Amino acid sequence: MEIVEHLFAQYGYFVLLIGLPMELIASPIPPGNSTLAYTGYLSYKKVLDLLPALAAAYSGSVLGITITYWIGNKLGLPLIEKYGKWLFLKPVHLKKTRKAYEKFGNKILLFGFFLPGVRQFNSYFAGIIHVPYRTFALYAYLGAFLWVSTFIGIGYVFGNQWQYVINLIGHFLKFILIILCCTVTIFLVFKWRSRFRKRSDS
Repeated sequence: MEIVEHLFAQYGYFVLLIGLPMELIASPIPPGNSTLAYTGYLSYKKVLDLLPALAAAYSGSVLGITITYWIGNKLGLPLIEKYGKWLFLKPVHLKKTRKAYEKFGNKILLFGFFLPGVRQFNSYFAGIIHVPYRTFALYAYLGAFLWVSTFIGIGYVFGNQWQYVINLIGHFLKFILIILCCTVTIFLVFKWRSRFRKRSDS
């Protein structure tokens, strides 16, 4: 742990600037929540300065989601049209995704950072369905700020107990994600059954 703290003392801000974009592009590196909380903990221990750490983490997050947005915007649709059938993705899925964003999009962009798995792909889908960049930037950049400040704040406020708090939050977020998935599944099942009954009656 002392070696890690020493490395963070030397390269911590650079790690945040480079590591967070990589995490948001969905590379297999340590989860952003833990990285941010650990950054806050090191700020608590005076290994890193709090404000520069916040600035570096936020800049890295904005860089990551901006890159993934433009990848989705410029490359996403042609790739899905060409190879989507092999991934069970069809143009109709994009239409449904567009409708979902029209209804919940701003909230998804704002709070999606707090959900593992959603955070990494949120910006891709926003780009693919061509959410206007100004709208994307307004909500996603604010969401990134809330995410960064929340988890760095956890490490800074709770100090030596940061890992315990992060574990609790991780279990809570997984529970919320499971509930959301179950709710969506139930909704789709009922919708399919109602359509099936209408076809049977006709």
